[in-house]
Amino acid sequence: MMIQQQGKKVGLPLMNLVRLNRTPILKQLHLEEKLLRKSSTNWCIINDGTDTPAIVMGISGKPSELLEIGSVLRDQVPVIKRFTGGGTVVVDKGTVFVTLICNKDDVPGVQPYPRSIMSWSGLLYNQVFKGIADFQLRENDYVFGNRKFGGNAQSITKNRWIHHTSFLWDYAEGNMAFLKQPARAPEYRMERGHTEFICRMNEYLPRTDFIEKTTEAVETYFSVKNVNLEATEEPCGAEFVPSTRLLSKQELEEALGPQPEIIGVSV
Repeated sequence: MMIQQQGKKVGLPLMNLVRLNRTPILKQLHLEEKLLRKSSTNWCIINDGTDTPAIVMGISGKPSELLEIGSVLRDQVPVIKRFTGGGTVVVDKGTVFVTLICNKDDVPGVQPYPRSIMSWSGLLYNQVFKGIADFQLRENDYVFGNRKFGGNAQSITKNRWIHHTSFLWDYAEGNMAFLKQPARAPEYRMERGHTEFICRMNEYLPRTDFIEKTTEAVETYFSVKNVNLEATEEPCGAEFVPSTRLLSKQELEEALGPQPEIIGVSV
C-alpha cells in the first residue's frame, strides 16, 4: 500500500518486480507469456541464470536454418521455441534475463511498435551502462563497441507489450558450436563468427552491479514494488496454455533430414 501511494504521489505507474535465481528458462517464458496476455499490471522479471543449458529460438525460427542439429541431438540440448520474435540464443547459468511487460499507456512517448520500444529500451540501458565501455543500441542489439552482449525479442498485443533480453554475462565457447551462421544478420556483424561477434559482460562490470543498476533505471520510469513468484498467479485467473514450447526429438530429426548411410567394408 505504501509503495502504491508513493507511486500515485510522484505520478509514476506501478511495476511489480520479480527477482528469480536459476529459474528454468522454459518456466520463465511460460510465466512471461501468461503475464503479457492475462495480467493488466506492469511487470519486470530479472532471472539470474537458468539451471541447465538450452537453445531458445524466435517464434518464426527454423531449426534447419539456425542450428547444427546433429550436434544438438548428440548432446541432447533442449530447444525451445518462444512466443516472441527475435533470433536464436544459447542460454545457461551465465545468462542474465531481464523482461519488461508494460501497458502501452504507462510509458509516455513509447508507441506500441518495435522501433519505438527498442529506442526507449536503449535509453533505459544507457542509464545502466553509463560510463561503462562504449555502450550502444545497434540494429536491435546491445553492444560494447561492435561486440554484442545482449539480444532482444518483443511481442505486442492490443494494449500491452513485452521486451525481453538475454544478457551474456558469461558463456561457454563450446555452446556456440550449436548455432549456424545466420543467413540474416546485422550489418555491423560483418560476417564475423560467433566468438568474434559477442563479448562477455563480466569483463566490464560485476554481475550484482548490473542487476542493481537495472532495477534503479526501471525506478526512474515506474514505482517499483518487489513481489514474490507466487504473486504472479493472482492476476491470471483461469488456466493458461502457453504457446512457448519444447521442440521434440522427432521434430529435430525431421529438420535434420535423411542422413547418408555409412557402408562398412569387411576385410
